Amino acid sequence: MNFIDKVKNKVKNNIRTIVLPETEDIRTLKAAELIEKEQFVKLVLIGKEEEINKLANENGIKVTSEIIDPENYDKTEELVNEYYELRKHKGVSLEEARETLLNNYLYFGCMLVKLGYADGQVSGASHSTADTLRPALQILKTAPGSKVASSFMLMDVPNCEFGENGVFVFSDCGMIQNPSSEELAEIGKASAESFGLLVGKEAKVAFLSHSTFGTSKCADVDKVNKAVSIAKENYPSLNCDGEIQFDAAIVPEVAKKKAPNSKVAGQANVLIFPDLDAGNIGYKMVERLAKAEAYGPITQGLSKPVNDLSRGCKAEDIVGAVAITALQVKDK
Repeated sequence: MNFIDKVKNKVKNNIRTIVLPETEDIRTLKAAELIEKEQFVKLVLIGKEEEINKLANENGIKVTSEIIDPENYDKTEELVNEYYELRKHKGVSLEEARETLLNNYLYFGCMLVKLGYADGQVSGASHSTADTLRPALQILKTAPGSKVASSFMLMDVPNCEFGENGVFVFSDCGMIQNPSSEELAEIGKASAESFGLLVGKEAKVAFLSHSTFGTSKCADVDKVNKAVSIAKENYPSLNCDGEIQFDAAIVPEVAKKKAPNSKVAGQANVLIFPDLDAGNIGYKMVERLAKAEAYGPITQGLSKPVNDLSRGCKAEDIVGAVAITALQVKDK
């Protein structure tokens, strides 16, 4: 059983409601069909029922999920009024609030999640990361105790003895362009918690760099070193180390030579990249060259889960993201 099938089995025991707002995209409808067959979550599709069914029928897809059309949904006015209350301090009028929710399904879906009519949302197949996460940050905001929202990729590498039998969390790969030391430390903590939730094993966190324990001296290395110091001071139970090179972080033989005294080196399963460029490039290289399954970017640190997709995703990737989103839902 692969990783994502294990997640599906976990969430079947506590069915959650997940919103898919990108119903103009065939991949969304195909994912809905696949999910409906397995019945590990309840889906809500946003859009006009006639248009959704027409697109599905033209492509041989059978969709039986609940469809909500914002123009005739009986709770639309409640959602509009609540969104107006949330955003009026930013100069948003009631009519502008209505216009946004009726025409931008990502905002409408986030309001469903905000008011408890759904538990989470997945989008990004046909929208940018910024467009996907902006409504989540505006409406749902960060969770209590979280200093920053960030993202990670759940990587499942086939035939791999490193990490947790080939499973890793790579972070941040989709949100924070150039995190400060303080933000990196927070990303490390959040990523460890995400790994524990999804994989059910102890997180071993490596803060990556082109340097291992002082082999290079520069501002970029100093930033990572400071992040490790902050993480160890603020989160003493976090099993982390760095700065450390990628090979020393995951390969035991290399770790013995480069970092013999580290409790993380050679065993890392959570990899914290120094900036967004490194994280994004890194996960895509592993996905394409190692034929890894890459799920995400998965958001962490929000009060309720809203997750992003790569615009190059397959329907199966959406299915995986929905399963992970359902697992992220916290009980009330």
